[in-house]
Amino acid sequence: MLHINEHYLKLQASYLFSDIAKRVAAFQDANPDMDIIKLGIGDVTRALPGACVAAFHKAVDEMATDAGFHGYGPEQGYAFLREAIAKHDFQARGADISADEIFVSDGAKCDTGNFQELFSTDARVAIPDPVYPVYLDTNVMAGRTGEFRDGRYEGVVYLDSTKENNYVPELPSEPVDLIYLCFPNNPTGSTITKEQLKTWVDYAREEKALILFDAAYEAFIRDDSLPHSIYEIEGAREVAVEFRSFSKNAGFTGTRCAYTVVPRECVAYDSQGNRQPIHPLWNRRHCTKFNGVSYPVQRAAEAVYSDEGKAQIRELVGYYLNNADLIAKAVGELGFEYVGGKNSPYIWIWGDRDSWEFFDLLLNKAGVVCTPGAGFGKCGQGYIRLSAFNSYENVARAMERIRQALA
Repeated sequence: MLHINEHYLKLQASYLFSDIAKRVAAFQDANPDMDIIKLGIGDVTRALPGACVAAFHKAVDEMATDAGFHGYGPEQGYAFLREAIAKHDFQARGADISADEIFVSDGAKCDTGNFQELFSTDARVAIPDPVYPVYLDTNVMAGRTGEFRDGRYEGVVYLDSTKENNYVPELPSEPVDLIYLCFPNNPTGSTITKEQLKTWVDYAREEKALILFDAAYEAFIRDDSLPHSIYEIEGAREVAVEFRSFSKNAGFTGTRCAYTVVPRECVAYDSQGNRQPIHPLWNRRHCTKFNGVSYPVQRAAEAVYSDEGKAQIRELVGYYLNNADLIAKAVGELGFEYVGGKNSPYIWIWGDRDSWEFFDLLLNKAGVVCTPGAGFGKCGQGYIRLSAFNSYENVARAMERIRQALA
């Protein structure tokens, strides 16, 4: 008799964004003539940068010839892309990261979800609340938690991110092994200073813990004093893995390209207490379970770092940040408390009511899709998240509709 992995049965009814999609579909079926404006899921809406498109076409043309054809590439990514990433994203900011410490993949979601496979099932995991659901759900699937009770899983150390701590969680009050952090944060849009991030690095070094640092939204940072990478912090190479993506800065959500940085000094421990480097473990996992990102997509990603590509990325990111400014201003004028929007495409809004009730209100009365904060954790109850990923015209229309709906 084949038995299932019963840890999957602990998971809540469905994935947050699947729930949203079902509610939106039901509303659309009941209101076929209603023009719905989606400010919920963080999917970009503008076209790929021209430099990336040109590189993509050129690479496809290469693939159309026997001499230029590329079959299986290196699982870790082609050297041309890894070297460009190391140079422009890290070394240019004074972070000591080399090309061979970078692993190209098809998405930060996949990598943040898969990286936990390297560690024992009894690892003590600290996860922010509210949180991107993938961090939590993949650890539930792996068997690191108990049952779901009163809005939380037993066995998880939750790091509350609330108005009282400016949505930057405090250090754990008990020892932990694996720590998830995301800044600029999804879903709250909050940021972390270098001084605050250093306290986490110092804690991880003292506790022999590992930080999984999701920096998927670093391109939206406008404040030059804020860290773009955890490797700007002294000592982070020993205790941190960083995840990046081309999805939000370059619009690769439908093209799929991201990368993970695993420094060679980064270690965990075996059952005998011996230090084990994580880099070869991730390399083995990557080579065993992943066949690499396609050559044309990696050439398109490389173009992000060209002079033309950099200018186009700045324009693209600036466009979405203008949308965020518009949302933040409108939300403030409506009298809501909020955070985010300045160095992030997300605005986290206190609604003073049940999150799903607020979601239904905006959908049914304004035809606007948000994301209910309760879907991100217990501390998200009462909040909603609005995303700046849409056209400026749609964002303006959405905010006017919300004004009228709440009048």
